[in-house]
Amino acid sequence: MKMDHKIKLQFAHEEQIARVTLVAPKANILDQEMVHQLIDTLDQLAGHTNLKGIVLAGEGAHFSFGASVQEHLPEQISNTLLDLRRLLLKMGAAHASLIAAVRGQCLGGALELALTCDLIFAEESAKFGLPEIKLAVFPPAGAALLPLRIGAGRAAEMVLTGETWSAARALSIGLVNRVFPDGELEAHLDSWLASNFLPRSSAALRFAAEVGRRPWIQILERELPVLESLYLDDLMEHGEAVEGLQAFLEKRQPSWQSKEAVSSPVTAK
Repeated sequence: MKMDHKIKLQFAHEEQIARVTLVAPKANILDQEMVHQLIDTLDQLAGHTNLKGIVLAGEGAHFSFGASVQEHLPEQISNTLLDLRRLLLKMGAAHASLIAAVRGQCLGGALELALTCDLIFAEESAKFGLPEIKLAVFPPAGAALLPLRIGAGRAAEMVLTGETWSAARALSIGLVNRVFPDGELEAHLDSWLASNFLPRSSAALRFAAEVGRRPWIQILERELPVLESLYLDDLMEHGEAVEGLQAFLEKRQPSWQSKEAVSSPVTAK
């Protein structure tokens, strides 16, 4: 069966800027097929030594609604988490600065993807959130990366409530670097790149980005496997997690019947 093309790669400014677009509107769901294609695209871009910036965007009205809920069911979740970790670490090894260009919804796994970008630019109506708690699960990569961007307290609020935050709030707390009027994101971003990236050395930009990524790469390498183990070995053994996911897929209210306490192996040492 022929695989759909879910990633579009384009170049601008004499191939100094690459634009990587998620192409599965309207939701641009970050399923395993799209994740694999993103990894392949980043491998392809590694050969472009003159590259100064990689812009990650979504086709249509939204950046992405996030990962596939179907792929979070018990029989698939292990591969889903492993593939996402591979992608995020591949982002960390990118040979150019990464910029997420966000319009519309940027939720769940899509926000985790944006968090591995060096910069996040957004339109005024963009929305950001980690809604996993509403499905009785949590976002391992988001929980690991978000505190570096906005601090532990605000990160806990987003993870624990599943609230969706506006671009204005995201800008005020440092989650987003720039906010532009709706419909003007591409024009403003292109102008920004022309002023700030195109005149610079591609090698200098690459190494500066690598230095900036070191803290979160270390967290992904050290802490993310621990959080994934908690998710897979403890949370997914709890009936409420499966019920929350199934209820979402079946478009019904969940029924919380399990009252057992789940002890967490993640403790301070």
